[in-house]
Amino acid sequence: YNDLMDMTEHMFSEMVLNIKGSYKIQYHPDGPEGEPVEIDFTPPWPRISMVEEIERLAEVKLDRAFETEPARKQLDDLVAKLNLDCPPPRSSARLLDKLCGHFIEDRIVHPTFITEHPQVMSPLAKWHRSKPGLTERFEMFVNTKELCNAYTELNDPERQMACFMGQAAAKEAGDDEAQGVDTDFVTALEHGLPPTGGWGCGIDRLTMFLSDKNSIREVILFPAMKPLGK
Repeated sequence: YNDLMDMTEHMFSEMVLNIKGSYKIQYHPDGPEGEPVEIDFTPPWPRISMVEEIERLAEVKLDRAFETEPARKQLDDLVAKLNLDCPPPRSSARLLDKLCGHFIEDRIVHPTFITEHPQVMSPLAKWHRSKPGLTERFEMFVNTKELCNAYTELNDPERQMACFMGQAAAKEAGDDEAQGVDTDFVTALEHGLPPTGGWGCGIDRLTMFLSDKNSIREVILFPAMKPLGK
């Protein structure tokens, strides 16, 4: 995933430079009549470890065993203290996501990598090679919006099944964003998967920034149209 971060940073910064003639762009998030925001794509970009940054800004030391009830309770108490809205189920993954949004995502303007997501938030990502409980995953944000999600692929079928079972339990508890069990995928992993990086990009959001459009409908090639007569 380190290679993917380097590739993402190089590709996007060079794309902006070649299209706009500068690493810096003017973006109007509230439309052409609103105040512009200057976004600087000049590399290198900040790389922020999610849990470490939450701990730093919240001035707390989190229990890293996020799959346990004491760790979940600590996150729950912190979210309640900050008056953040987190509907049930208040799982560790959902609580961490709220804290990340509050402390990190909502403060980002220039391109920034949020890295090292906890395993409970990343069922398809491989465990971190040196930090227990975390994964080799990153999300790239620009002006509070996620543009990329990537990680070192989890290629251990036993661990992958365990992650899927945890996701299934979360789904049963009412978490609509949790995944189910993909037995076909686990079977494929049993046949072998070499070291691999997975990468996804929101092309529509990227186009919005480069074309200075504040509505995604303006950049989708085939937007959903209302039926005639309605």
